[in-house]
Amino acid sequence: MNIPDDLLYIEEHQWAKIEGEKVRVGITDYAQKSLRDIVYVELPESGTEVDSMSEFGSIESVKAVSELYAPVSGEIVEVNSELEDAPEFVNEDPYGKGWMIVIKASKLNDERGNLISAEEYAKIVEDALKESG
Repeated sequence: MNIPDDLLYIEEHQWAKIEGEKVRVGITDYAQKSLRDIVYVELPESGTEVDSMSEFGSIESVKAVSELYAPVSGEIVEVNSELEDAPEFVNEDPYGKGWMIVIKASKLNDERGNLISAEEYAKIVEDALKESG
């Protein structure tokens, strides 16, 4: 399972890459493998305001539909529009071409502590894998 050390995570199997005052967001390798073939990604428009842990979109696979959550509060300033025509990028490269949104964080100093490290996230994945047998 690919869990990059330079990213932060939320328990809902999404990653957050802090880039100054902006935070790039996507789903993890574990999430895309669990969902399998992703067929559609619903993302908001740039300019949308989000609160930490609020729903900002959804991702649909042949197996299920899953909600997407904002790891931090702020304004969505970029949306990966390539995913409209190529949702498979999320399966192929969840930490690269499969990124979803960029949030200009409004409370990063306060909310950064809510994000978890790669090590903590790896434990969550390990537990989830044990549960699924």
